[in-house]
This record gives sequence, C-alpha cells and structure tokens, in this order.
Amino acid sequence: MTHYFAKHVLCLAVLGGLSVASVVHASSDDEARWKAEAAAVTITRDDWGIAHVHGKTDADAVFGMAYTQAEDDFNRVETNYLNSLGWLAKAEGEQAIWSDLRQQLWIDPVELKRLYAKSPAWLRELMDAWADGLNDYLATHPDVHPRVITHFEPWMALSFSEGSIGGDIERVSLKELQAFYGKSTDTVAFVDTPSSWVEPTGSNGIAIAPKLAADGHALLLINPHTSFFFRSELQMSSDAGLDVYGAVTWGQFFVYQGFNRHIGFMHTSTTADVVDEFAETIVHDGGKPGYRYGKEVRPVTTRAITIAYRKADGSMGERTFTTYATHHGPVVRGEGGKWIATALMNKPMEALEQSWLRTKAIDFKSFMKIAELKANSSNNTIYADDKGNIAYLHPQFIPKRDNRFDYTKPVDGSDPATDWQGLLPLDAAPHLLNPANAWIMNTNDWPYSAAGPDSPKREAYPRYMDSVGENPRGIHATLLLSDQRDVTLSSLITDAFDSYLPAFARQIPILVKDYDALPANDPLKKKLVGQIALLRHWDYRWGIASMPTSLAVFWGDTLWDKVDKSDVSEGLSVYDIMAERAGPQARLEALAEASDRLEKDFGSWGVPWGEVNRYQRINGDIQQPFDDGKPSIPVPFTSSRWGSLASFGAHRWPGTRRYYGTSGNSFVAAVEFGDKVRARAITVGGESGHPGSPHFNDEAERYTTGNLRAVYFWPEDLKGHIERTYHPGT
Repeated sequence: MTHYFAKHVLCLAVLGGLSVASVVHASSDDEARWKAEAAAVTITRDDWGIAHVHGKTDADAVFGMAYTQAEDDFNRVETNYLNSLGWLAKAEGEQAIWSDLRQQLWIDPVELKRLYAKSPAWLRELMDAWADGLNDYLATHPDVHPRVITHFEPWMALSFSEGSIGGDIERVSLKELQAFYGKSTDTVAFVDTPSSWVEPTGSNGIAIAPKLAADGHALLLINPHTSFFFRSELQMSSDAGLDVYGAVTWGQFFVYQGFNRHIGFMHTSTTADVVDEFAETIVHDGGKPGYRYGKEVRPVTTRAITIAYRKADGSMGERTFTTYATHHGPVVRGEGGKWIATALMNKPMEALEQSWLRTKAIDFKSFMKIAELKANSSNNTIYADDKGNIAYLHPQFIPKRDNRFDYTKPVDGSDPATDWQGLLPLDAAPHLLNPANAWIMNTNDWPYSAAGPDSPKREAYPRYMDSVGENPRGIHATLLLSDQRDVTLSSLITDAFDSYLPAFARQIPILVKDYDALPANDPLKKKLVGQIALLRHWDYRWGIASMPTSLAVFWGDTLWDKVDKSDVSEGLSVYDIMAERAGPQARLEALAEASDRLEKDFGSWGVPWGEVNRYQRINGDIQQPFDDGKPSIPVPFTSSRWGSLASFGAHRWPGTRRYYGTSGNSFVAAVEFGDKVRARAITVGGESGHPGSPHFNDEAERYTTGNLRAVYFWPEDLKGHIERTYHPGT
C-alpha cells in the first residue's frame, strides 16, 4: 500500500503567506478502498459502550479502532495530533505558538515522511489503515467539523508514537524557550499556578507471582494516572492473531497499557534521567555562530521553523523562527552566557514498532526481544504472564554516560567526555524477573524498592538511573505488599484503593508535637485546640465522611505552596519538605490558615471530605467549566501526593469553593492470568465524549467507589452484553 504516500498530500495550503485548512474530497479510489476495509471490520459495542473491534487482518483492526475512537471523541483525537505535530496554534491562536515551536524542534514533517517511506511494509500498512479509518469517519460524518486536520496522512502517526502523557519533549520549559527565541515585545503568556494544584504525574503498577496468589495465577494491576479522559478503553483483534485489550491514548493505534491472552504490561513514568542538557560555548565568527567541542569550533546548525497561528479575527498569521542546534540537540534556552542544547530520544519509527509489537507478544522472551528496539525512554514497565512470570523493566532507551558528571544539571558541551556513548544494554539497567519475594511494584519512584528486599541494589548502578528517590505511594505499596498472601483479583483491587495516607502518618505527629510545645499563652494554642484534637486521633485514612482528611489536605496544600519555591527545586521529597524543613511556626500557621479557608468556604473547619472533593463532568470540552451549582459526585480518595494509591488530583477553580478533579486514576484494571485471562476494569466517567451518549458518565459512580466492572474479553463474555454490532460507516 505504499502508493498511498505518493498519492496523497497534506491538506494544508499556504496561500498569500497564510496557512488555511481546506477540505479534500475523497476520490472514488479512496472511497472504494475505505468501503472494502470497512467491510472487513466488525465493531461490537458492549453495554458500557466499549468497542470490541475485529478485522480479518491487523490493518483491518487498526482501521476499525481508529474509526471507533473518532466516533467516541474526535475532538481529542485531532487535538492530540495538533499537539504532536506542532499545529495547535492553528486552532487555538498565539498562546500555543511556543508549544508548537518546542514540538517542531524535534518533529519535522519532512523527516517523518522520509521515515514513513523507509518503514517496514507491515508498519506502513498499519499507518495507511489508521489514516483510512479516520478519513472514512470524516467522510461518513459530514456534521463533524475538524478544527484543522480535515484529512489524515499515514506519516502523521509517527509524530505520536509512544503513548505517554507528558513525553520527554515536555521537560523543555516553554517560558525559557520563549525567552530565548522570542521578541522583547512578546507577551509572556504563562501563569504561575499554586504548586498544590499540580498533581504528581505517574501511575501504579503491581505484579503478583503465583505463589502469593490464591488460585496460583500471576496477577497484574494496571493503574495509570493521567489527565481525565486521556485514553479510551477498547479491544482489538484479528484473524492474524491480534487480541489485545486496554487503554489507548486517543488517536494512537496501539493499546498502550493492557493485556492479551498471554501477557500484560503496565507503564509507569520513570525517574531515570534520560533527557540531558549540554551547555554550549558559543563563538561568533563572521556573524555565524559556532560552538566549542574539544579543540575545534563546530558550526551551529540553523533551521527556519514557521508556525502558523489563528488570529483573533479568525484569519491566519505566521511567525518564522531561526532555530539552532548542535550535535547534542536543539538549543532551547540560555543560561550564564551559554546556549543550552537538549538531548532526548527521537526514534519515531522504532517507538511505533515497539508500541505495536508488544501488544502481540506471547511470552516474556518475545516481549524482551521487542524491547531490544530500545525505543521506550519515558517509562518503567511492570509485566506478568500466563506462565507465572512477573518482571520489572527500566526504560529501554538509556544513554550510556560518564558517571563522573551530574546529568541532572547542564553538563559542559565542549567536553567530549560528557557525550552520550551509545545506549546501555537492557541487562545493564535495573531489572527484575521473578524475585523471591513474589511481588513487584512501581509508583514512579526509584527501582530500588520495586521488590522489597529483593530489589535491584542502588550501588550497582550509575546515579542517572534515578533522579527522585522514593515517594509516598511507593512506601504505601510496600507496606501493603509485604504481608500479602492468597491474593485474588478482588483483594488486589481492594489494595489499589487502600485508604492509608503515609505522608500524613509521618507529618501529622510532627504537627501535633509542635502544638504541644506551644506556650499556654500563645494565640495559636487556643485557635487550634479543636483541630489538633481531631488530627491527634486520626487513623490517617481518607473517606467521604472523614473530617480529618479535609483539614489535613487543606493544611498540606497550604504548607506545600509556602515552602515549594525555596525547597522543591532542590529535589527534596515531600517528607523532607513538610515534616522537617518548614519549621514549627510555619506548620502551625499553615494549619490556622487552612482552618480559616475551610470556615470561609464551608462555614466550619470540620467538613466531611466528600463535601469538598468532587468529580464533575459537565460537557465534552477538554477543559471543564466547573460549577458548584451543578451536579457532582463525592470522591473519597486524595491526591497521590499524600501517598494515596488511588489518585484524584483536585483543587479549587475560579468561582468554586469545592475541589474538582482533572487528573489521577483514569483507567484501572486488575488482570488474572490462568488458563483463560480474566479482568475487571473502570474508565473515568465513561467511554464516550458526547454528553448525549448514555456512556458519557455511566461509569462515574463506580469510578469514585472503586467498583470495577467485569471486562468482556472473550466472545462468550460478551453474550448478553451486546448493545450493537456494525461495520464502520453504517
């Protein structure tokens, strides 16, 4: 199907210096091909609206799943590609110019088209089918009006090939990028929000070996923490052996976190240092910049990047930037008279191959063979299979570096010794296979507690294998798993929603001690007497009716914002910052301030947590217009910052007094591998992004209570649960 690439061109014409979207009408050849592909696809929607897509070939299955994603939420599909291609400003205006520029420093359509042309034939077929599925949806739904992308090209799939939320590129500061490439007259369009409003990114993964399981089968917890509605849930299968279920990032054609008949995989954001900055010494010779490297001066590479953007009146404008790069990577900012170049993984074809192929792995050996592509940089992986194996993998893309240098800070780009020295072999990174303790976990913390006493040893690896250390969720998971016996699917789900908050279990006793040490005549002694009495006897567990949870979270958020600016930048943990660095007076004053805020917003500092912490989905917008006057549902779990395994990142919004969540638990699945794999799962809200759909919010209450529904993986599971069966376009 390589004719497709030569035959079709991107439907963005540049006229008179303005970039405008134009509708491309499908040719009769296109329509005939789409019709044939659609006829080879069967879509079965279950009673939760989840699509079970089957095709004769893998490409047919990709066509069908792309089509179903567009059915469920085309806006999110298109928006993800506006982001990944660096075209968001075409839809959202000047405020998106800098994120587009950042993206286009690495994502070049010319290069992606070249990679498409050299991709293996099987991968081109999948990319062709992906584009066909989306274009068939647009052709058969003329009422859907894309903001920019009216026709998808196969090469576009290479712009978004790994699946993570917040990829490596997002580590580049937009504010500093604008300061380097912008004009002095540019308006700085960045707002500093309170640090407590930023939910820690990441996820939970747990694997249980057969010897700890009640039925002697390996178990896997899949619990990504993302922005809400970031992924769809579906199953895709084919007559060619594909049969995988799980979470799919909108617009991608592979299951990112999920399972097939034999294996399961869960990705958690890594703390390994795989993105490095090089401080370049710039030399200007005749107006052309060069940079020192050893004893030579090399020319700086320049490239003009033009960003098209939508003006306030709806017309299109452009800004062209002369960008710079060294052999280390694009220059993204200046610091101390140096230019800072950023090096990160940029292997779109291999990343797309690895992302697809692992969904078809049948055992640990085949999974590891695929991992040898070394195109996963941002994730750790928790693995389990039907042979009873459990495993932990560090990212497969890890540059080999000289451990004398601290790569958490910019290193001297003029010193050849700081250069990357190829990629590490997989067995040179922290890893685990069937540890003696029989469990593995990762919560976006270091790998050195992944299996309790059987974890990889920190001293055996370079320091760049971790840049953060432990986190409260990791401590929580270790406490739970250390005493596990006779684990079942149900008990694993119970663990995933365990209500203990270890951060507060450490911090609150320190706060109580601060209070007890106050002189009797101190004004805070009287003001906080009731609050301290409430916290003194708390069991450190969240709950809808828990008043201590509300008080503790408001106190924690207040203190976090006060100490963040000076201490978090040093990389200190939440425990160090709050329990040991803030000081008694700051801790007590933060409790008084939190009490005042609760009284102002709710009439009392003694407020049940469920009255404060709410889930609300009003419409299909990516950014919800939260409103205290509209229906919402109480949520018992908290931010993962405090060690809650179930994460709900919530805060006040303009015009609200309640906390409304926008991130955290997004998809949760518990999987048991035996003679036949079985699973339970939940998706935040519902499968559809359309408010008029019965599946817009039908999972919301189950989501808030951790009541996971049965997954209909096998055809016999679907019997009695089928809502409709159809072919794309009908």
